[in-house]
Amino acid sequence: MDKDEVKNKMVQTYAEDMAKVLENDTEGLVKKIIHGEEEHEAEKRNLSPESKKNKLFMFISFLLIVFSLAILSFFFFKKDINTVPVEKQFVPLVFNDKITFLEVSGFKKEEIMQTVLSEVNTTKVKNGGVEGIYLTENKQIIGLRRFISIIKSNFVPEANSLLVNDNFLMGVVNSKISETRIMGEGFFILLKVRSTADIFDALRAWEGKMFFDLRGFLGINLSGETNYLLTKDFEDGIIENKNARILRDKDEKIVLMYVFADENSVVITNSQPAVHEIMLRLASASKKQ
Repeated sequence: MDKDEVKNKMVQTYAEDMAKVLENDTEGLVKKIIHGEEEHEAEKRNLSPESKKNKLFMFISFLLIVFSLAILSFFFFKKDINTVPVEKQFVPLVFNDKITFLEVSGFKKEEIMQTVLSEVNTTKVKNGGVEGIYLTENKQIIGLRRFISIIKSNFVPEANSLLVNDNFLMGVVNSKISETRIMGEGFFILLKVRSTADIFDALRAWEGKMFFDLRGFLGINLSGETNYLLTKDFEDGIIENKNARILRDKDEKIVLMYVFADENSVVITNSQPAVHEIMLRLASASKKQ
């Protein structure tokens, strides 16, 4: 048998074997084809927009889009959205060894003065220490202009808070030398201004009523012995090397004064040691800035 005959016989045998395999596996192959088509049809049905499952997903997606657009429109077009006001940060004008808040909502002038005076007389800060006293109404700190109003003061600062700051400090400097404290000793008010020129005229105009307005904080009652202070003039003076206007009694003791502590600060007090301590703390605060 030559080579061509052998080759033809091998091809013929392979073809016959393949035909037999296909013939025997026809049923399984058909099943596989049918199964594949069924899976393909099922997949088409699942992906079809007409299926119940996909209709539900599409409906939910549509609702979410509408809901999102409604929310965006509400915030975009609503002009008077209620917002929570940001509370002003509380920043003391100078370092305080202790800070006290006194609620005076509904108090009369004399009640306010007595409340502050009681705190001044019973301060527990160390000798040379400063206790800051802040008056509050409904837990809100009272500014300078509101303070002037509720104590019915005759002081009229510039209306512009950029010229005379509404943030002021009231308190006491404990400068007692002995265990016996003088009523109202060390009480002070610290005012902050753009420049002393912005408050100078207002303070000079207040001099005639300053003692009357603040006497309660100093622990001084009006009587036959003190009435003369109501009409006594302030005089020029130098306190801690700073210009001051001073009200003295018959014995030349300081009853009340205001001192231009620096270009932006005025200290109203009855105590020279209080002026000294406040000036030190103003200088310290200035260096930190």
